[in-house]
Amino acid sequence: MANQKPIREIKLGKVRAAIWRNELENGRAMHSVTFSRLYKEEGAWRDGTSFGRSELPLIARTAEMALDWIYSQPSGENPEPAEE
Repeated sequence: MANQKPIREIKLGKVRAAIWRNELENGRAMHSVTFSRLYKEEGAWRDGTSFGRSELPLIARTAEMALDWIYSQPSGENPEPAEE
């Protein structure tokens, strides 16, 4: 799983949302999303997980875009969460 790649990436500026597909035991799939900030250090691109005030609107927008993409997938791919 260490070599697993996201099935979709959404980038706005230096903010990235990575969408991951996770197989469930019942054969269905569930998606999860991770967020990162790209920055350059000593000439190499790196990922960070902390965000400044100016990046928060980009986090909100990439989250909305990720949700739209997940819900656009074929039926049965996105099980509804269990009610509490």
